Amino acid sequence: MSRGDQYIEPDNSFYRPSRDPNEGTVTLVVVITLLFVCLTGVLAAVYFKKVTAKETLANIDTTDQSGYISVASPTPTPVPPITDYQNPILYPGLASVVINKELAIATECVPASRRINQTIIVNGSIYEGEYNREKPIYMTDPVFYGSIPGIFTFRGNNFRNCASFGYTNLYRGALTQRWEFNGIGKLLASTMNFEWSGVRWTGQPLVAEWPAEMRQKMNMNDTAKQQLTLTEVIVAALDGKIYFFNLQNGEQTRDPINVGASIKGTPALDPRGYPLLYVGQTDNNGGKVFGMYVYSLIDGSLLYSYDGSDDGAYRSNWNAFDSSPIVNGETDTLIWPCENGIIYTFDLHTTYAGDTILVSPEVTGYKYMFDDNVGSHMGVESSIAIYGNYGYFMDNTMNLCCLDLNTLNMVWTKVLGDDSDITPVISEENGVPYVYIGTEVDNQGGTGEYCGAAYIYKVNGLTGETVWQSSEPCYTFNGESSDSDQSGGCFGNPVIGKGSISNLIIFSFSMTNGLASGNKVVAYDKDLGTVVWAYNMNIYSYSSPVDFYDSEGHAYLIICDSIGQVHMINAENGERITYIQTRRNLGQSNETSSGICIEASPIVYEGMLVVGTTSGSIFGIAVE
Repeated sequence: MSRGDQYIEPDNSFYRPSRDPNEGTVTLVVVITLLFVCLTGVLAAVYFKKVTAKETLANIDTTDQSGYISVASPTPTPVPPITDYQNPILYPGLASVVINKELAIATECVPASRRINQTIIVNGSIYEGEYNREKPIYMTDPVFYGSIPGIFTFRGNNFRNCASFGYTNLYRGALTQRWEFNGIGKLLASTMNFEWSGVRWTGQPLVAEWPAEMRQKMNMNDTAKQQLTLTEVIVAALDGKIYFFNLQNGEQTRDPINVGASIKGTPALDPRGYPLLYVGQTDNNGGKVFGMYVYSLIDGSLLYSYDGSDDGAYRSNWNAFDSSPIVNGETDTLIWPCENGIIYTFDLHTTYAGDTILVSPEVTGYKYMFDDNVGSHMGVESSIAIYGNYGYFMDNTMNLCCLDLNTLNMVWTKVLGDDSDITPVISEENGVPYVYIGTEVDNQGGTGEYCGAAYIYKVNGLTGETVWQSSEPCYTFNGESSDSDQSGGCFGNPVIGKGSISNLIIFSFSMTNGLASGNKVVAYDKDLGTVVWAYNMNIYSYSSPVDFYDSEGHAYLIICDSIGQVHMINAENGERITYIQTRRNLGQSNETSSGICIEASPIVYEGMLVVGTTSGSIFGIAVE
């Protein structure tokens, strides 16, 4: 055998009995002595083990009838039973949500290397010194986000990973158009040269199963109040109104709320089950302010509004709230990025008693600037995803940002290969949060039509390090002004696989065949970034794909396109199951499939799909 560089000759000698006549007696004494020592050691070990067991398991009866004391084996923490309001797709909620601040930030992601300038504004005044939130935010696994059944914000929760609720069992693999509401109007844009119409990107519906006693207090119609159970769908539209429907039949459950200003993004419900609705406007074409609103869903009254124009924002001329906010219920805090470049948190000071609900917000704003950015380009259209106290968002200057929401200090920032308006999604894998994001094709060429790369990334959410990166070629058109642009790339939000596809991340790429032509849905292996399957479409899509699951964990995907088609895909292999063409005025003399465009994102709720269109219709489609 060898030990280092030294060769040691093996010992090949045989054992030979001793010739000493006293050897046997000596050996016996030695053996007895060794046995005594061993027995003493065992008895001591047993004694100390009993003492330890009594000290650590004092609350456990460890004595059986014979008086023998046994030590119970450690058992894993039991998984709590699912509640009637938790989404079974997300159950049991195993994300640990632990932030390891000792990990080094990737060199290229250190904010100080780009000479970041950070400013905090509290109730209109610049805050001096180190900021620490009085009631710290810490958001955990998304299965705990809501307190009633529902879909409360864009992509459902703080991880932005689920736009479906409950199981949907396919028994014939069909999509059937069940109902249509076609009463959404139009509103003149602030530029005065076009009209906003229908529902556009992101435009996702919200859903709430209100308790019966709460419905009696609300301004619902009698039919909605008298139902044994009711699932209400809420859709905000570009005609400046918010609409309310019965999920199953599309009947209006109450009169619309008239905000008076166009709404393009996805509003949010309060996940605590409070009757509060948070709405942001997309254009300065009406309303009481150019900003955000909080409405009571007891009587539809406006409780609060905020204008983002008075905060010294770097982008001071555009205060749209297109992103969909998040509510941290434990601290009563609303978190909401704005297109003026400020990340707002509102300490709501909610008062809810009986049939009265009030808010009295205190406003804190955070703005930042890098030495290589231009202030007039700052702004955030993406919604913020939250893991613990870390908030992840994209800004309009190609920065993927990680912000500590309790200190309002930028943890890391990463410059991507192009602009992006989609929302980062979070997946905790082996105790580490990873952020998935994709880009448009926007800044890679000059004016006119060209083909560029839509980049996708898997990023370590603690360090900013790129785990893997890939891309797909997509077409785009840059006009002389932004009004004539038509961009390709990632506009639909990615899908984090669950159940049978928990190893997959799925992206949708728009305009893969040419300008305004083609869409490609691609499933990647989460670990490797390699393509597992791809689904090609002839028509482009800005709508986000939605994953849903049956009770056995099998995965399916819905994606809508720009001529009103709805595709249903087997998410395990990328094969199409079926598709339908939505039709306006179904079964009537003026029935038509023309003029229907779906840019908004759908939801799937226990077998029913709901999606809005630019043509002014909202469709309810059974998934069977």
